[in-house]
Amino acid sequence: MAENSKPSAPLTSPGYFVPFVTVTALFLTFGFITTLNMSLVPHLRLIFNVGYKSAMLAESAFFLAYFVFSAPTSKLIETIGYKKTMVVSLFIQVVGCLLFIPAANLVNFPLFLTACFVVGAGVTALQTSANPYAAILGPEASAPVRLTLAQAFNSIGTTVAPLFAGAFILTDPTKFATPAAIANTVRGPYIAIAGALLLLGIAVAFARLPHIDQPPSSHVKEGGAQASRSVWSYRHTVLGALGIFFYVGVEVGLASIAVNFFKTQGMSSFQTASDVAALYWLGALVGRLLGSWILTKVKSGKLLGIFGFAAVALVLIAMFSSGQVAIAAVVLCGFFNSIMFPNIFTLGIAGLGPMTSKGSGLIMTAIVGGAVIPFLLGMAADKGAYLYGQAHDPAGVQYAIAHNIAYHSLLADRYGIQIAFVIPLICYAYIAWYGLWGSKPQKTAAA
Repeated sequence: MAENSKPSAPLTSPGYFVPFVTVTALFLTFGFITTLNMSLVPHLRLIFNVGYKSAMLAESAFFLAYFVFSAPTSKLIETIGYKKTMVVSLFIQVVGCLLFIPAANLVNFPLFLTACFVVGAGVTALQTSANPYAAILGPEASAPVRLTLAQAFNSIGTTVAPLFAGAFILTDPTKFATPAAIANTVRGPYIAIAGALLLLGIAVAFARLPHIDQPPSSHVKEGGAQASRSVWSYRHTVLGALGIFFYVGVEVGLASIAVNFFKTQGMSSFQTASDVAALYWLGALVGRLLGSWILTKVKSGKLLGIFGFAAVALVLIAMFSSGQVAIAAVVLCGFFNSIMFPNIFTLGIAGLGPMTSKGSGLIMTAIVGGAVIPFLLGMAADKGAYLYGQAHDPAGVQYAIAHNIAYHSLLADRYGIQIAFVIPLICYAYIAWYGLWGSKPQKTAAA
């Protein structure tokens, strides 16, 4: 099982090291794109003068694509293979990035959401193909180490994205006369990204990546009968999918609201807050590099439980403190997020054999948590802000309601976000439980 990682297990199978390096470069790509999308939340609040709930729809649109396209992507992998699916996914992202141009020109909120959805569709296809491909490029025993290393490259992309957003997108709104001028700041960056993705797609198309099939059904018990069994019958896989639902939701939710939260804690500008938010992702990078070594010493389920409970403690600190302490607590959550995705994923597909692609599809579908949890977090933050406003600034609340705009106040935002942190608290508690208890397979499809 993937949980029993040992130092003696090689990182990859013979001849697969270069393909593994190529695939890890793709992890950097979708890490950058995904995190850049999160940076749009404060931007959309400024352009359209909406609350957190509405701004979080950018995340909902992006991650809804996982729910819609993960299972079809598994079928696509079975039909055209991992490599061609990766190439198709990159070209879909190019189309999505180019859609931001008319969205900015028209200052059209639904078109912004459409662009996010299309980019999300491309990232979905890339994740659904790249994660299992990296996992099966070597022994199952070293899969957590291999996927954690690949996720470290993902973290490089996620660390760079907030810095990129702060420099080119989240500029000082007072410099622009109209919402249209603010919206237009996305055009140049997304044109450049579309060009880079197009070149990367062409490069991957010509790269030599081995064709890898799933294990044949004749290698499983009951003469292949297991291969036709529903993946829903594997408890550890279903619970793993729920773990991914909560993990992606909490990681995205905290990252999306971090810039605004840091502003409520004394940050001078959105650009400064975005730069500090990059430390959240840098922590994930450090954690994944360190975690790949720790996983050679500690079972993946146990480490997942430890990191989950540590994140619970940090969220509690962020809820009941202020200033630099609260900021540091949120930033440090990034470090403890680091090993969660690869370990939940590999624990969830452990022992599935020919069911691996179906298990991967189910787990990747659960990334729709990135659409649901941030939206709930935004609703809770808005509700908390209005409750604060009703108690301390009823005239301001009435004005916001009368003009159908969000109620803006640093103190109200701070109060609302800290109340909303109860949602990340629940997510991390479940992840800790899954690592220590829920991830143990009751049966496998392997012989």
